[in-house]
Amino acid sequence: MSVIKVLDNIYSVGVLDWNVREFHGHTYSTKRGSTYNAYLIVDEKIALVDTVMGYFADELITNIKEIINPERIDYIIANHVETDHSGALPALLNLCPRAKVLGTAKCKDGLHRNYYAKMNFEVVKTGDKITLGKRTLTFIEAPMIHWPDSMFTYCPEEALLMPNDAFGQHYATTERFDDEVDECELMDEAAKYYANILWPLGAIILKKIEEIQKMNIPIKIIAPSHGIIWRSQPQKIIDAYLNWAKNETKKRAVVVYETMWQATEKMARKIIEGITSAGVSAKLFDVATTDRTEIVKEMLDAEGFLFGSSTHDNGMLPTIAGFLQFVKGLMPKNRIAGTFGSYGWAGGAVKEIEEIIKEAGMEIFSPGIAVKYLPDEDEFKRCFDFGVSFAKKIAGKL
Repeated sequence: MSVIKVLDNIYSVGVLDWNVREFHGHTYSTKRGSTYNAYLIVDEKIALVDTVMGYFADELITNIKEIINPERIDYIIANHVETDHSGALPALLNLCPRAKVLGTAKCKDGLHRNYYAKMNFEVVKTGDKITLGKRTLTFIEAPMIHWPDSMFTYCPEEALLMPNDAFGQHYATTERFDDEVDECELMDEAAKYYANILWPLGAIILKKIEEIQKMNIPIKIIAPSHGIIWRSQPQKIIDAYLNWAKNETKKRAVVVYETMWQATEKMARKIIEGITSAGVSAKLFDVATTDRTEIVKEMLDAEGFLFGSSTHDNGMLPTIAGFLQFVKGLMPKNRIAGTFGSYGWAGGAVKEIEEIIKEAGMEIFSPGIAVKYLPDEDEFKRCFDFGVSFAKKIAGKL
């Protein structure tokens, strides 16, 4: 990615990663690639806000050299320890050893444990600030958005917020601003990012946004560390985060299943017929053949979930078992969930799924449906009626 001018003497010097297709291990698919954004502020003193993934260090340094000699950097702001944002820090410090690194106390510890490198580190807290010349940078601690060390950096003179992972997207595009890309595509990636990474942190996110609103600081530009920069509609992504953090839902359902010999799949199709016949929108996913990240994104604003599995070894099939453990970790609030599935000589999957639903804190829509082998005509009608009843529950008519 070539250097992009964000504002006068403020540049995006990060890197596009066109080829990455998985993130956080194998937990997150990145079909549109990603970016590692870093921001260079040139004033009487020079600050770099965040770095990039370690194997892109040379590209970051080349980008910086288009603007200034890296040796001139006075401050490196470490908003977050995670190595996709700090990986290039050791290489950069070799070029500017006098630069001071600023971050939270937990950031200091995390960087040491990741790199064991000597750093001139200064711990900062909410309200602390540095003066660069015409501009200042103020720091806002943001623990658990999404790591304990996280913080935001704010430039009041430009009403510019650099919140690291908050408000980001895994989205590689040569266009770097929200008014240059397809809005539907952008919000799709933003929702996917929130659903798969930040969903369980909704209460913390809501509190932090409300705290910043009470500070009455204007925000004209949001420059996150992944994806595009919000310059035309920063309030749009803030409002989206408020809605997601409040667990606001729509009267719609997501049905997710795994099947062995298609009996459970046939049940799922009949159930979704019942849901839609009652006027409730629904989506159907085979978890064994669908990207898990995309399913979770669809679940973000849906009020109702149905999970189905064939029984194998007295329990559910392995792919949906892993999926449900992931969903349990997301801790979805104010959701209704039910179960269904087929079995051969003995059941078990439906009961096992119900236990996970309970542990995740979702309201159980019961009883679930368990069918031996392939459903007969009466059992298919039960599946259809189950879908109708579930739709009515979502719609508040049951």
